[in-house]
Amino acid sequence: MNYSSKLVLKSGKVFQGFANASKSEAIGEVIFNTSMVGYQEIATDPGYYGKIVLMTYPLIGNYGVNDEDNESKGIKIAGFIVKEYNDLPSNFRFTKTLAEMFDEANTPILSGFDTRELSNYLRDNGTELGIIANINTPLEECMAKLNSYAENKNLVKEVSTKKRWISRAKNPKFHVVCLDLGTKTSVIKELNDLKCNVTVVPYTTSYKEIMELEPSGLLISNGPGNPANYNEIVELIKTASGNIPMMGINLGHQLIALANGAKIDKTKFGHNSTNHAIKNLDTAKLQIVSQTNQYTVNADSIKNTELEITYMDLQDKTIEGLKNVKNSITTVQFNPDYVLSPLNAEEVFGAFIENMKNFKGGKNNA
Repeated sequence: MNYSSKLVLKSGKVFQGFANASKSEAIGEVIFNTSMVGYQEIATDPGYYGKIVLMTYPLIGNYGVNDEDNESKGIKIAGFIVKEYNDLPSNFRFTKTLAEMFDEANTPILSGFDTRELSNYLRDNGTELGIIANINTPLEECMAKLNSYAENKNLVKEVSTKKRWISRAKNPKFHVVCLDLGTKTSVIKELNDLKCNVTVVPYTTSYKEIMELEPSGLLISNGPGNPANYNEIVELIKTASGNIPMMGINLGHQLIALANGAKIDKTKFGHNSTNHAIKNLDTAKLQIVSQTNQYTVNADSIKNTELEITYMDLQDKTIEGLKNVKNSITTVQFNPDYVLSPLNAEEVFGAFIENMKNFKGGKNNA
């Protein structure tokens, strides 16, 4: 076989394959996602910014991509790794192939090797820094780039909106301000469908500026990176707590936990899929959800806080949701995805809307 590209891990492991789109080089943390569909949403999800994503489902590209399902403007991942890439999509909605989309973004797709070996390695050893490079690039050169790679501490800066914008609902009843840490367009659409006007603001927006917009509630969005790197947002949440109903998703969930005195742990290989089973501890119902995270709230650390666990992962018993009843706060680690599970979305956003509906005024207005 005449291989054209390869993946080199920082451990020195090499996987040879084929370049299906851009022949550019890419470096980033290599993670795996077990979803069977949704590759377009994964590629454009700001929560995956800078990651090289391995899809464990063997066939990718078979329904192409379209103009409606992006979770943000453009591709956010550093590279895709797939077992078998399909460049002849069959779907009435498709407007271009996955390779065309990636080529336009100068982002590589690597295929054609035993991805089970790679996914098993990452599962057993944890996620690892890797580089997708031309097959002829010397191993020593690849290793030198990996060893000198400096992690960006502020990934939110790369994906947050640069200026305020508004998404309006028909016959709105509430006004939500979304602090954009890398929000997904599907979240904004779901809030619009629930009669919420949404004002999306940069992550650097101050508490004073948020409150001047007279919101009914504050959404701390999902996004990429280590929550320990965003102390300014934690301080904003502390100031806002009790003064406005809040909801946190993914990174927002973790930052709200930090603001309430909890601690965060980095997972071995994260939760990245559309098929995670969780339990609602308030209703005892079991649910299947989509997840995009590398960090989790430490369960022991919430014991002396005002937080209560609302959802728990059934596989590893990690926390999937929290609430602070006194301060009208709800959070989820998973993605409240209406397409995947309408009941999950209605339940999660419904709790936020109930808090906005019943809020009687902040602690500073008493």
